[in-house]
Amino acid sequence: MSGGLFALLDDVAALARLAAASVDDVGAAAGRASMKAAGVVVDDTAVTPQYVQGVAAERELPMIRKIAVGSLRNKMLIILPAALLLSQFLPWLLTPILMLGGAFLCYEGAEKIWEKVSGHHPEEPAADAGEVLDPAAAEKKMVSGAIRTDLILSAEIMVISLNEVADEPFLSRAVILAVVGVGITALVYGVVAVIVKIDDIGLGLAQRSSATAQRVGHAMVAAMPRLLAVIGAVGTAAMLWVGGHILLVGVDELGWHALYDLVHHLEEAVHDALGAAGAVAAWLVNTAASALLGLVVGAAVVAVLHLRPRRGAPTNS
Repeated sequence: MSGGLFALLDDVAALARLAAASVDDVGAAAGRASMKAAGVVVDDTAVTPQYVQGVAAERELPMIRKIAVGSLRNKMLIILPAALLLSQFLPWLLTPILMLGGAFLCYEGAEKIWEKVSGHHPEEPAADAGEVLDPAAAEKKMVSGAIRTDLILSAEIMVISLNEVADEPFLSRAVILAVVGVGITALVYGVVAVIVKIDDIGLGLAQRSSATAQRVGHAMVAAMPRLLAVIGAVGTAAMLWVGGHILLVGVDELGWHALYDLVHHLEEAVHDALGAAGAVAAWLVNTAASALLGLVVGAAVVAVLHLRPRRGAPTNS
């Protein structure tokens, strides 16, 4: 009897070790997938604060919470099931879809650069004639717009992550993507919540009696515009890099190897020439080449869209 009990305990321990190893594998895979989507995550973090600019301070965090819930709903109820079904039954479509998303990222990055260089910024849509939105309705409209934008960015995050774990079993893919979706949503909107409250924290410190607290508070308030500018610039660079890299790898997987081979050979040459610093330098070469490709593709899309006659625009007779 005791022998049977010890054998059972041994089996339980073996199963526990197997489960722990599986959890470790899922965690590691989720980490790799999240890193692949880092560029889109940075962009998501950079984009969201604009939706609460000009909003009363007491409404900032509730709005961010609503957007975060909408983002999680996008990932878990719309994107995750669609991505899993696609990977299970039409896996050959993943690369073209990923490349379309990469091209969109390139366009977004190039458009931001065009707006900075040209000074042209897209106009906000005007309200309908006679339409007067009360604060609650205006907030609801802003939250809905943020969630719609998040749907595109979340789709990119999930598809990039899925591409990283496409060889995993179906259940593992589902668990990994769920972990990535929840983890990235918590990370992005947690960071956004901190960013939008920095100036309020700074104002609170500036009103204290301590001279040190006042200095720190004034510094935090003064740093906010520069912080947002840096986040925006990093987000733009990340979009070009990630989008370009998706296209670079995608064209290679679709059978056109020349461009990927060129970058790969350049990486190897730099790696071999620089010794100990070669690995970092080779990564920088790949990153720069991907960003350059992203800029070229994005600029081409921007040019086409800007040259295309706008609907409703007056024409010369």
